Amino acid sequence: MKIIILGAGQVGTTLAEYLSNDDNDIVIIDDDQSRLNKLQDKHDLQVVKGNAASPRILRQAGASDADLIVAVTNSDESNMIACQIAYTLFNIPTKIARIRNPDYVYESEVLFSNAVLPIDHIIAPELLVTQEILRLIDYPGALQVAHFANDLVSVVHVKAYYGGPLVGYPISVLTDHLPYIETRILSIFRQDKGFVPQGSTIIEAGDEVFFICATNHIKAVMAELQRLEKPHKRIMIVGGGNIGTELAKNLEQNYSVKLLERDQEKAERLSEKLSNTLVLCGDASDQELLFEEHIENIDLFLAFTSDDEANIMSGLLAKRLGVTKAIVLVQRLAYLNLIQGGTIDIALSPQQATISALSSHVRKGDIVKVASFRQGEVEAIEIIAHGDSESSKIVGRKMSEIKLPQGAVIGSIVRNGLVIIAHKSTVIEENDHLILLLNDRKQVEEIEKMFQVSSFYL
Repeated sequence: MKIIILGAGQVGTTLAEYLSNDDNDIVIIDDDQSRLNKLQDKHDLQVVKGNAASPRILRQAGASDADLIVAVTNSDESNMIACQIAYTLFNIPTKIARIRNPDYVYESEVLFSNAVLPIDHIIAPELLVTQEILRLIDYPGALQVAHFANDLVSVVHVKAYYGGPLVGYPISVLTDHLPYIETRILSIFRQDKGFVPQGSTIIEAGDEVFFICATNHIKAVMAELQRLEKPHKRIMIVGGGNIGTELAKNLEQNYSVKLLERDQEKAERLSEKLSNTLVLCGDASDQELLFEEHIENIDLFLAFTSDDEANIMSGLLAKRLGVTKAIVLVQRLAYLNLIQGGTIDIALSPQQATISALSSHVRKGDIVKVASFRQGEVEAIEIIAHGDSESSKIVGRKMSEIKLPQGAVIGSIVRNGLVIIAHKSTVIEENDHLILLLNDRKQVEEIEKMFQVSSFYL
C-alpha cells in the first residue's frame, strides 16, 4: 500500500514508524528538513520537504498513484485542504484528516463528504481522550477500557491487588466464582513481561491483567481482581481547553465538578458556558488555593492543560495533598513512560489515542477497530472473517485448529449481535467479528495475512 503522511510531528512520526515495519510504501511530507532527516535515517521511507497542501508537493510525493493520504499537520485547515486536493486532482481513494477544532467536529456529518469536503475519516484527538476519560470514570480501577463490536464486548486492562478474590488462585477458579458470566483472561504482564496464561496460572498481586467479556459484565470481572473502587463523586479538572471543557459538560449533571483555569478571561467565559461546574481562576500548583477548595476530599483529579510539566507536577502535588486518584495528559512519550505506574495513577497520551484510531483505517484486511495498550506495546483488534473453509485459513475451523502467532489470542466472537467467548471447540463462521489481543503489535501483519481470502488456499 502506498501511503502519504502529511506532517512529521509526533503523530506523523509515530505513524510512519508504526507503518514502515509493514509492507508499505511510505512518503512523509513536512516543511522541517531536520525532522525529515531523522526519520529517513531511522526508517525505510521517502521524505519530501514542502507545504503539505501544495498540489506540486503532493504530485512530487507520488499522489497520482497513492492508496491513502493521512493529513496530521498542526493545522486543521491545511489538513482539510490537502484532502480536497487529494480527491480533486489525484483521486486518492482514502483520505484521513486529524481535526482538533471542536467546531468542525460538531458539524462533521454535514461538512465531510465528497460533495463538500471529501474526507473519509476524521480523527479528533481531544474527543478520543475525552471518551477514554469518561470510560475510566464509568469503571473506577481500570487502567484502560476499549469497547468493540458496537460496544457489545470490551477488553479491559486492570491491575490485580490483594483483596481481589482471584488473587493468589489459579485462573480456572474464575468459572466457580462467576458461573453465569463468560469471560477470558487474555494476557498477563508480570514484571513488564507479557504472556498468555493457562487455566493453572496463578494471579499474583501486581499483575497487569487483560480480560475480555460482554461490556455489561466488566465490573463483575474487575471485582475478582481488586476491591472495586467507590464511584467518583467529586472531580477537579485543571485546564479549560477543549478536553477540560468537554469533560465538564459531560460530568457536571451527575458529579460535583470544579474546573481550575489560570486565564481570567477564559475562566469567565467558561463560567458562563458551564451551568453546574464551579469555575475557579488560579494555578493548580498553588497549595493554599487547593487547601481552600478542600483538595483532600477530591476523588478524581484531572490535569489537562497543554503543558506536560504543569500537568505532572500538579498531579503529584494533588496526590500528596490527599487526592484519591490523579489522571494527567502527557504529550511527550518520554514523560509517559517515566511516570506511568508511579505516584500518578494514569497518564494519557493524545498521540497514542490518535494512532489507535488511525490504525483501524490504515491496516489491510477488514479490520474494524484497533485499540493500543501499554503505550502501543499491546494491541487489541476487531477483524471480520470472510470466505469459507476452502478459501480461508480461519472460517470453518475450530479455535484449536488455528495457528496464531505466539502471544496472540482470540478472545471473543460477535455473531449476529451475540457475544461468544472463544473456546477450543468454537468454530469460526463467515462474517464473525473476532476480537484478538496481541502481546506484540508487530504480529498484526501476520494476522492480516491469515484472514485474507484466497481462491487458491487448500
